[in-house]
Amino acid sequence: MIVREALAGDAAQMCSLLNEIIEIGGTTAAEELMSLAEFRAHYFEYVGSVCCFVAEQDSIILGFQKLNRLEGVSNEVANIATFVRASNRIKGVGRALFERTRALAKAAGFLKINARIRADNLPGMGYYAAIGFVPYDVVKDVPLKNGTRVDRMIKRYDLTC
Repeated sequence: MIVREALAGDAAQMCSLLNEIIEIGGTTAAEELMSLAEFRAHYFEYVGSVCCFVAEQDSIILGFQKLNRLEGVSNEVANIATFVRASNRIKGVGRALFERTRALAKAAGFLKINARIRADNLPGMGYYAAIGFVPYDVVKDVPLKNGTRVDRMIKRYDLTC
């Protein structure tokens, strides 16, 4: 497995991976499938983007991780999002992605990284805890498309330690 910067040519595989996760449900805030154009706009053209890395093996993208500037907090805090292929999951993909993202965030002068996770996303909560994120804040009762209300847990990683 290699971790590298995401390229425009990766967008179709990345979009397919994300849409697979959305279709399964329960582990991402996104509830609507994304078109390739929407995906490119959000993950490749967003003005607040810091980086996006992919984990790849045998030309297959196993996962990706995106880091954006947190609006209104200058360059002190960034937001992270991690997506790992649901089918044929390979252990260590998320951790390998975070090693690259953390190094880049630190070199760019960020002090902290926030992860915003659905409270019912137990694998996501476990992943971020395992790599050193700690509870920071809660956004209560965020409505889902079906009317269910779910808290969003904000976990934070301190890059100054």
